[in-house]
Amino acid sequence: MSPPLRSRTFHWSDPAALTLAARDTDGLSFLRALIARGPDEGSAPSAQCLGFRLVEAERGRAVFELTPAEFHYNPLSTVHGGILSTLCDSAMGAAVHSTLAPGEGYTTLELKVSFLRPVTAATGPVRCEGTLLSRGSRVSSAQASLRDAAGTLLAHATSTCLVFPAPQR
Repeated sequence: MSPPLRSRTFHWSDPAALTLAARDTDGLSFLRALIARGPDEGSAPSAQCLGFRLVEAERGRAVFELTPAEFHYNPLSTVHGGILSTLCDSAMGAAVHSTLAPGEGYTTLELKVSFLRPVTAATGPVRCEGTLLSRGSRVSSAQASLRDAAGTLLAHATSTCLVFPAPQR
């Protein structure tokens, strides 16, 4: 007999509303407003789906938290590298986003992640800190470090982002 299936239900915010809010304010104010709204209303749909949340933002720096769970696992019962890559990409992207003026947007051009240790539910909550390395008028770079509660480095990453005028409504 097969083991019982597990299930998970989640909801997400309207991405169009988040896009409009992001376009009409500076990046740091937008990120801080997301934190103030809380994870149920202040997260991108991808973050709500994967269960991570933005918890800190200042100019050139952003921190996300994730509590690893079974639904993050790959077939070897460790958190899938794509989940951790998404967490790192989000932290680095938010670090870049924190420097945007109203009317600017960004997208990731390049992402490199180095995994140092496996992550499981037993690891407990992890924090991913993204910091800005360089902010140009068109290209920015950032780095991220993923650590457990004891401060052990689990993964690190770098990113290059394109900064561009946000599309008009």
